[in-house]
Amino acid sequence: MKPLLLLAILALTTAAAPSQQRGAFATGHYPNLILEADPRVGDGEVRAKLEAYWSSLFGSGPERRVNYPAAANADGPAAYIFDVYNGDVRSEGMSYGMMIAVQMGRKAEFDSLWNWAKSRMQYRSGPRSGYFRWQCTRDGCPRDTVPASDGEEYFAAALFFAAHRWGNGKGIYDYEAEANAILDTMLHKQEMNGGVVDGVTDMFDRARHQIVFVPVGDGASFTDPSYHLPAFYELWARWAKGWNGRQAEDRAFWREAARESRRLLAGAAHPATGLSPDYSEFDGRPKAVRGHGEFRYDAFRAAVNWSVDWSWWAADPRQRGLSDRLQAFFEREGPDSYVDQYALDGRRLSDTRSPGLIASNGAASLAASDESRRRRFVAALWALDPPEGRGRYYSGLLQFLALLHASGNFRVY
Repeated sequence: MKPLLLLAILALTTAAAPSQQRGAFATGHYPNLILEADPRVGDGEVRAKLEAYWSSLFGSGPERRVNYPAAANADGPAAYIFDVYNGDVRSEGMSYGMMIAVQMGRKAEFDSLWNWAKSRMQYRSGPRSGYFRWQCTRDGCPRDTVPASDGEEYFAAALFFAAHRWGNGKGIYDYEAEANAILDTMLHKQEMNGGVVDGVTDMFDRARHQIVFVPVGDGASFTDPSYHLPAFYELWARWAKGWNGRQAEDRAFWREAARESRRLLAGAAHPATGLSPDYSEFDGRPKAVRGHGEFRYDAFRAAVNWSVDWSWWAADPRQRGLSDRLQAFFEREGPDSYVDQYALDGRRLSDTRSPGLIASNGAASLAASDESRRRRFVAALWALDPPEGRGRYYSGLLQFLALLHASGNFRVY
């Protein structure tokens, strides 16, 4: 009996240990950190707050909305996400809006945003064909602007989720076909063009398996840590159809890209503060371009990226240490007084605060291991209200995404 008992104990032990390290993709469990931080908050209150964000940012209030209707076309209704402060429409905001819509189950709004992005932002010809202009006017894109890599990434992920949540439609609403077309363009643009034409490159450095800052000229020689989305790459390693019959090759690339992005995110974060630069070299060293070698607005999102990756995949334990280090730094700076821009060593570069950073630091709790500290940062996220005024675009979208993440409502479909 003793050997049998020992075998049973060993079996239970080996079964339990990996399960503790499995992420939400394997378990189907997306932690609700809001309820953990305050058990008095119920599911109904969380849903009500999400709906309040939706009504504010996607509603009709002139000082709160960022979603605006546009003229319909042959593919149906259209709408765009407007950066009120800068007075333009960006691929970042359009793709974030689509992601929020699919997570909230809002198909009509998703389709209208995709219609505008597809018809107004996507290059139809030339060496950039298939990429999306990162910046447009409200009337479309009369000027030629480079693609920004994070837009394509979120477009592809949102389209895959839409396909799996609602099924594929026809034409531009064959979501899965559109997602795969974006992946193919990101990965194989140089092959499609027969080389580097007019400076246009792949959106991923093929040798380094890393996303580039922009796939044009010198912008392809470095990266942006906040563009690294290993949680998405793991999905594409399972879902990508592959270009020209190269499914196995492309899926292998995405698996390696996830590993490389985890390495980059760990290497780019400062060893004492956990702060990441806006731009970095492919080895993680800060890229000093117009001050973007420091922690500024792009860099808010780096912690969200590694924390969501941990929550979904639990593949890199370093990510727990990254969130702990970052939250410890901001706690030392003062939870109610830390600012929105820093040198990587922790020197303050501004005297202003940003709700978008407060929200992102709350989402970083998905990977944090210090329970009491984690709850304080989540509570700060929960205390935020939907923003209003000229600065509502970036902060508002980051707040909405962070609330979806922290409440367990940002899910893989």
